[in-house]
Amino acid sequence: MARQNYTLTSESVSEGHPDKVCDRISDAILDAFLSKEPEARVAAETFATTNRVIIGGEVGLADKEMLTEYKDLMSTVVRDCVRDIGYEQDKFHWRTLEVTNLLHEQSAHIAQGVDAREDKEEGAGDQGIMFGYATTETEELMPAPIQFSHAILRRLADVRKDGSEPLLLPDAKSQLSVVYENGKPSHISSIVLSTQHQQFDQGGSHALTPGDVRDIVEPYIRETLPEGWLRDDTVWHVNPTGTFVIGGPDGDAGLTGRKIIVDTYGGAAPHGGGAFSGKDPTKVDRSAAYAARYLAKNVVAAGLAERCTIQLSYAIGVSYPLSVYADTHGTGDVDPAAIEQAVRACMDLSPRGIREHLSLNRPIYQRTAAYGHFGRAPESDGGFSWERTDLVDKLLASV
Repeated sequence: MARQNYTLTSESVSEGHPDKVCDRISDAILDAFLSKEPEARVAAETFATTNRVIIGGEVGLADKEMLTEYKDLMSTVVRDCVRDIGYEQDKFHWRTLEVTNLLHEQSAHIAQGVDAREDKEEGAGDQGIMFGYATTETEELMPAPIQFSHAILRRLADVRKDGSEPLLLPDAKSQLSVVYENGKPSHISSIVLSTQHQQFDQGGSHALTPGDVRDIVEPYIRETLPEGWLRDDTVWHVNPTGTFVIGGPDGDAGLTGRKIIVDTYGGAAPHGGGAFSGKDPTKVDRSAAYAARYLAKNVVAAGLAERCTIQLSYAIGVSYPLSVYADTHGTGDVDPAAIEQAVRACMDLSPRGIREHLSLNRPIYQRTAAYGHFGRAPESDGGFSWERTDLVDKLLASV
């Protein structure tokens, strides 16, 4: 039987964290190509440091001239991302940073494994394993520690950007240790919040202390968390190292794809080996992870289990999943083997089948780059389509 009483900790990082700056840029590059060519193949990587952003990777296009034509546009894409995040500091400013573009054409040997031919259906863009997870412990069917860690930072970003809290700056981290009792989240034993901030108060005479920062952020944290989760014995660590004025890529270099647990389930569920950002949906690292979440969420939404993990596996150039595995962690009355058969029957899990079912060949990825790829509301233009629960009836009819 699964443990019923324990403490689980998850962290989130803000859109201004150096790695998330890079994820954002990589996904903005992807969106730029998909907006012109929906079948574009993109694997964009970004590195950011003091006043410098380097982009590289592979791009496969039917219109071969587009990569050259877009060379100047890539600098604009980078600067727009950095400006929207809010970086206008001396050593990392959207207007003055140096952009180096090293994007080049996709390898023909990779393309041949993915491209459809008369004798072969389109194959997966790589080998690997992908996981999806869902649980009834939050309305979004996400684990509570990661869902509320994200929510705190999104709220702080909102009040920073709308001018309500001008002393807050873009780089931030949150971390919640959630106590579970009888298998359900009960309260928070500790909270960690580190946020970049202005050196002085609005009068310019008083250097901000961790206590000052706590006074700013605590009301927003309290309004974000469920009532009763913060108790008198909850331990708070706000900017525990002290001053946090130098932040973003000037304080610490950033890379695409280094926050894969933040992007998914906060450690509450397994994760495959691949990151998401910058990858077009022929890359099953991304699209199959979205499909696995979609399936797990629909299993739970259908009432077949209180928790569900789905694993999918693929081989490069092969057009069907090598395996489908389901685990309901002892929380359902339906044999997991029956769920495995049902999800295969309800959804075409080939790379193209996933893209078509979830409408993934759209410029919808930049918005996923911070605050989690899962647990978000489906959007009218197809964003976060993998969060829909429109497969419930088909699953129920199939088990």
